[in-house]
Amino acid sequence: MPIPFPAPTTCRRDAALDLLKWLALLSMLLDHLRHVWPPLYWLYVPGRLAFPLFCLAIAANLLRPVAEPRPPVPWRYLGLLLGFALLAEWPYRLLVPAPQSLNILPTLVLGLLIANGLRQPYGQPLWLGLGALLAAILGHAWLMFDVAGALLPAAFVLALRLGGPAWTGPVALSLAANYWPPLYSQAARGEPFAWAFLGACVLAPLLGLWLLRRPLAFAVPPVRRWAYLFYPGHFLLLYALREWLR
Repeated sequence: MPIPFPAPTTCRRDAALDLLKWLALLSMLLDHLRHVWPPLYWLYVPGRLAFPLFCLAIAANLLRPVAEPRPPVPWRYLGLLLGFALLAEWPYRLLVPAPQSLNILPTLVLGLLIANGLRQPYGQPLWLGLGALLAAILGHAWLMFDVAGALLPAAFVLALRLGGPAWTGPVALSLAANYWPPLYSQAARGEPFAWAFLGACVLAPLLGLWLLRRPLAFAVPPVRRWAYLFYPGHFLLLYALREWLR
């Protein structure tokens, strides 16, 4: 079934959405601890929750009712993602030597535009969405999580709107975005770590969609715009910690 969002006249924040964002930030931080302490490589598994949950947060923010009319293109949202995508690239490369892609935010920028184009498939949103899809296809070699990652927020938009079988779309794209032949080969041989990795890829979208349907009975600290600064900031802190431990 579709996800019920609070009415636009409600002033209270969506606690489930804030909890979703906290889980995304925590799983991202756990994942990146591997770059400080390599023996913690197994944190790669819970780290697979982060990207799908961030994509779901984008879709949920696009679909939540608001008290005032929203612009056809979420320029402020887009500007924050673009600005911090540039700001985070140097800290990202400090922590992750010789990365194979840009940091995660360019993928989320394209994902936001594609999802917004799907949400309102006409005029400027549609053309920007199609342009973002073309950019993702042409620049897939530089994108973290590839084209599948850029499509994941749009898949969540459909899942939130339609429910039911539409939930399979985010699961399939989560698996495709995390496709890495060595791990899939290990899974075919029955290795537990590889199966845990695949399980996390499947679980992340389902957990997020399930969570957004829960009417939480407890308060959740809000995740506000400081979370954008947390992204480059945690790279710098982890890099400094790694250098100090050497």
